[in-house]
Amino acid sequence: MVLFIGRSMMTNPGYQWDVVFKYLTFHTVLKGLGWTLGLTAAAMSIGMVLGIVAALMRQSSNPVLSVVAATYIWLFRGVPLLVQLIFWYNLAALYPQLELGLPFLSEPIFSAPTNVIITPLVAALLGLGLNEGAYLAEIVRGGLLSVDPGQREAAQSLGMTPGHTFRRIILPQAMRVIVPPTGNELIGMLKATSLVSILSLSELLYSVQAIYGRTFETIPLLIVAAIWYLVAATVLSVGQSMLESRYGRGHSFGHGDGLSLLLDPFLRTASQVVRRRK
Repeated sequence: MVLFIGRSMMTNPGYQWDVVFKYLTFHTVLKGLGWTLGLTAAAMSIGMVLGIVAALMRQSSNPVLSVVAATYIWLFRGVPLLVQLIFWYNLAALYPQLELGLPFLSEPIFSAPTNVIITPLVAALLGLGLNEGAYLAEIVRGGLLSVDPGQREAAQSLGMTPGHTFRRIILPQAMRVIVPPTGNELIGMLKATSLVSILSLSELLYSVQAIYGRTFETIPLLIVAAIWYLVAATVLSVGQSMLESRYGRGHSFGHGDGLSLLLDPFLRTASQVVRRRK
């Protein structure tokens, strides 16, 4: 079967491999690839910040914070990403003018037409970043919940501050659970950037669409886009594997964390003492 498909790809003139190789390094395509990688990095950065904040709010003992975070996750995970992108792009239909003011001032401090602020790039970052933040919030929360509560209690019994405990004890262990799905989300984000082509943003897919719209060489240009998506996804997969290997060495603490390794026997003993007292 594989040989048959390979033979078909080599002999079928419809693939137009000469056209594929011609446009593979075409400047418009490479510029679109740059936009795709930039959007992926920016949207994932926004999503990671929002995800961490939402995850911590979701675990908060404050019911208001927990409900706000749960509502955010429910809303942005439930609405399709394409719908979110179109909504942000057409926000001016709801709010033609965006204003910023203070309660004791009659005039706004800042005012501008919505279409001036919500450009295609801003709409793309809002849609991708907010949507990704909702998914990453559950990934981060799951990673934090995977850590034995006794580790936190043991660290506190040794006099470690909550911030120090989180950075050196909780987070290194949670990363083993967080990294694999986050890597998958990163690759998914790379592919999801193709949706912003509907906003006329010159990422990879839009760039090849602009070319085959003139030349009518649809299949070879789509193959060009597919090759670059595969190359980028492969590089990201290798990076994901390296991170998984790093955080997967050992089941208690991050590899190479001197403080964690030093405190390991003390934390285990303290954890057992705390449990016996309960």
